[in-house]
Amino acid sequence: MSMESPEHNGGPAAPPSAPPPTSFKETVRAIKWRLGLLLVALVSLPVLVLPRRLAVGLGALGGRLAFLLLGRLRRKTVEHLRIALPAMSSMEGWNPAAGTPEEIARRTFANMGRTAVEVIKLYFGQEQGLVDRTELRGLEHYLRAKERGKGVIFITGHFDNWELVAHGFGTHAEGLAVVARRQKFEPMTRLLERLRNRHGNSIIYADGAARQIFFRLRKNGAIALLMDQAVASSEGELVEFLGRKAWTTTMPALMAAKTGAALVPGFGHREGDRHVVEFFPEIAPDPSGDPVATTRLLNRAIEQNIARYPDQWLWVYNRWKRVPKE
Repeated sequence: MSMESPEHNGGPAAPPSAPPPTSFKETVRAIKWRLGLLLVALVSLPVLVLPRRLAVGLGALGGRLAFLLLGRLRRKTVEHLRIALPAMSSMEGWNPAAGTPEEIARRTFANMGRTAVEVIKLYFGQEQGLVDRTELRGLEHYLRAKERGKGVIFITGHFDNWELVAHGFGTHAEGLAVVARRQKFEPMTRLLERLRNRHGNSIIYADGAARQIFFRLRKNGAIALLMDQAVASSEGELVEFLGRKAWTTTMPALMAAKTGAALVPGFGHREGDRHVVEFFPEIAPDPSGDPVATTRLLNRAIEQNIARYPDQWLWVYNRWKRVPKE
């Protein structure tokens, strides 16, 4: 889908307003949306004024405070870690010094606080220092896959500051299209469009995405897909993820089989006060041609990166929702 990057004139842009409500439920949502915008505005002001390193440090402090105050979310996060720990600790790259589920969860919240501050700076056009300091490693894997001329599907996930990954790639390599879902609130969708349609990047929305993905791959372009989200049963299959079945999209496996596109894992992680986007060798589809078997291979790449950087994945999200307990 063709989208023009919104112009930025250097000053903070007003977030989009919520649409007029048409029911009581939508009225409540609209009130929550406006309260959320007010909170974001209040937080954004000091973030935009403070130097990047100081603001990001305060974001980490805010994340640790949220870990203490948001008991329900903290308990859910720790529980996700506790259940996944046996599978994760058996993987290559796992470091036992990562600590207990509680310790990993505390660092996860701190990273979310840092990321929130960085996203605010990205949204309001203060991204130059962040993007310039983002390092691309293993880019030769992408370039080798691109030489085939069939397009590249990046397999990625919600690691570190996942919004920054596309900005860094678009700046230091070339633009890509990110497959994303529309938000429940249309103003949030427009807000994210403004954030993501920069540095040569664009968005392909998951509803009706197949034609646009095919078109881009035929042009030997790059597509990025965050595979670590639970999809509806009509959009994927139950595939093992960190020791349990999880609803997983089979779109990358099916697209690769149909177009010959390369499946290249690429994930971001934080090193000190800078970010690294690391690419790995292309994943060959399962010889049987089974898209579920290929999807399992793609899930494994995500799992291994979680094992390497357990406190930089989005553990607050329930990856296994809508799956009956075994």
